[in-house]
Amino acid sequence: MNDPRICIIGAGRLASLRIYPYIGAAGGRLVGVCDLNREKAERNAGRFGGKAYDDFEEMLRTEKPDGVMVCVGPGAHAELAKRILRMGFPVYTEKPPAATAAEAWEVVQVARQTGRLCTTAFKKRYTLAAERARQWLDQFPPEDRLSLSMDYCSGPYTNADPRHSFLLDFAIHIIDLARYLFGEVREVFAFAKGPDAYAVSLRFENGAVGSLNLNDGRTWELPTEEIELTVKGGNFMTIHNSSVWKITENKKAREWREPPTYISKGDSGRETGHLSEIEDFFRALKEGRSTRSEIGEGYRTMGLYEAIAESAATGRVVAPVCRTT
Repeated sequence: MNDPRICIIGAGRLASLRIYPYIGAAGGRLVGVCDLNREKAERNAGRFGGKAYDDFEEMLRTEKPDGVMVCVGPGAHAELAKRILRMGFPVYTEKPPAATAAEAWEVVQVARQTGRLCTTAFKKRYTLAAERARQWLDQFPPEDRLSLSMDYCSGPYTNADPRHSFLLDFAIHIIDLARYLFGEVREVFAFAKGPDAYAVSLRFENGAVGSLNLNDGRTWELPTEEIELTVKGGNFMTIHNSSVWKITENKKAREWREPPTYISKGDSGRETGHLSEIEDFFRALKEGRSTRSEIGEGYRTMGLYEAIAESAATGRVVAPVCRTT
């Protein structure tokens, strides 16, 4: 396979800003754009390439792409993914992979049955900081990981319905990143102030503990993300806004990375992870492999998300429930 031929479903504002511009840079070739609003599809096809459609099945039958990217509202991710997989095409969906863990599990099953790749756009796994953190953590035994602390906050959400809530639409990124960095979670306990603020305690399978401070009471103009990772023996790493990090090993400063500028509205595509996650999907298509955020990972993240929501609602310690077969 040369440059993978890509079709996109959805031509909204965020996708036009964060997905379409990176397709060429990531090594792909856009051949089809579909949106129920034909004018939007024609606009993006004119800007970024490909032919415009308002029927995604017609687009896929006509273009026969190497991969399909789904950039629509979260309520449609699971159903579209299943239909695309059954048509024989690998698929990338924006986060979350589904509205519920049960729906995500259905997608897992279809991906297994069809043998096609399904990946979820959990961009935080692909930031420069997360890649460096994972590399750094991997030099230590899992049992030496002591604690993880994450502060991740946004501007206001209306929280009008569960599928467009702060916890599922925004905080799901850091919930997924906690798993990616420190492993599976055994127990969860959470306090909440309505749908706007969560204080979450985690106990990981490797014995480490963690805390998440999540709220939508800040601003969209600047990111608010602070992460601290502590490993036995005077080893720790701090991350600020996915771009600045400091590493201490054996009680001595070892590494400091601080780029000159970074704001939430624009970057190289690697600080936020958007370009890197698309590159991983395209390379997986070419190499016939999976990705670091394949649908099984998305399903387990949804299980942790639901455990947090259940604990906040009931006041009980909850064990995330995830099936394997």
